[in-house]
Amino acid sequence: MVAGAAHAQDAAPPVRGEPHNWQVWHQPAASPVMEMMNSFHHLLLWIMVAIVILVMVLMGIVFVRFNARRNPVPSRTSHNTLIEVIWTVVPVIVLVVIAVPSFRLLYFLDRNAEAEMTLKVTGRQWYWDYEYPDQGGFTFSSIMVPSEEIKPGQRRLLEVDNRVVLPVDTTVRVLITAGDVIHSWALPTSGIKDDAVPGRINETWMRITREGVYYGQCSEICGTNHGFMPIAVEVVSKERFAQWAAQAKARFAARDPSPEPLKQDVASAGR
Repeated sequence: MVAGAAHAQDAAPPVRGEPHNWQVWHQPAASPVMEMMNSFHHLLLWIMVAIVILVMVLMGIVFVRFNARRNPVPSRTSHNTLIEVIWTVVPVIVLVVIAVPSFRLLYFLDRNAEAEMTLKVTGRQWYWDYEYPDQGGFTFSSIMVPSEEIKPGQRRLLEVDNRVVLPVDTTVRVLITAGDVIHSWALPTSGIKDDAVPGRINETWMRITREGVYYGQCSEICGTNHGFMPIAVEVVSKERFAQWAAQAKARFAARDPSPEPLKQDVASAGR
């Protein structure tokens, strides 16, 4: 297996999307979808914080005002119309506040965006095949670079021999399927995590707004080497993408996208 990514430019592009140790927040958004997801996440977070504070305050009031010492004779109150209306109406309002942006986000995720190009993704044990139908239909496999072949600046367990290359500020239709078992193509900075199911094509879209390298991983347990099938997407200018596509078309035109010997290489890649 030949290591070394299929870069569209000589200088190393900046890495804009990757996991970090002790990370507790999302990776920086690089697409409109992820920006909307982050906004919705922040809204839910503040709503949950407000609810937790309210519940804690009410519990404190109950503990102080209605303990057995202050109320030796238990109250026999069976109902309170005002309180019952409040605890019915307030949750309804909260659910509506959550539902409106939630449905807006779901619609935005599922909208049939006017795609400028198509990328077909096929998950296999344990690597990815990529096809560019609009650029001549060339196909290539993307396999994790073994740890012993990692070069300075590359990310262990995340770098691949052939990166996906996409133009910046371009709406890309992504068609996702699998050739063996269920996988999941996940690219956190773009807000994509779609299952790759054998015999079925799932469709999504993305529009990455900044040039750089973005890493992801298979997010569906798919067998022994599930942890060794990363995703690497390099986003470049439209001019550089056109140059890369012309070179890649010649490079991969006569190549079998899924040769059988790859399975043995992938099986030992993470060791």
